[in-house]
Amino acid sequence: MKEEANMHAGTLQSFEDSMRALEELVRRLERGELSLEEALAAFEEGIRLVRALNERLTEVEARVEVLTRGDNGELKVDPLASPGKE
Repeated sequence: MKEEANMHAGTLQSFEDSMRALEELVRRLERGELSLEEALAAFEEGIRLVRALNERLTEVEARVEVLTRGDNGELKVDPLASPGKE
C-alpha cells in the first residue's frame, strides 16, 4: 500500500494523505489483529501523525483571514480570531 510505505518513510505530502494514513492506523488497531509490538508501533506512528496534522492545522489557521465590512461599508480583511483570543 503506497500510503503505508510513505507513512513509514515519513514522506507524506499532504494533509489528506496524513489523514488517510491515520484513519488506516486506527482501523488496524480497532480490528485487534496486530501483535503487541505491531500495535505499539502503529500507536506511535498515529501519535506522530496527529502531532504533524495539528501543526499543519495551526499553520493554516494562522493564514486564514476573514473578510468583514467596516463601519464605512468598505470591505476589509482581518485575521481569523483564534478560540480563546476573542
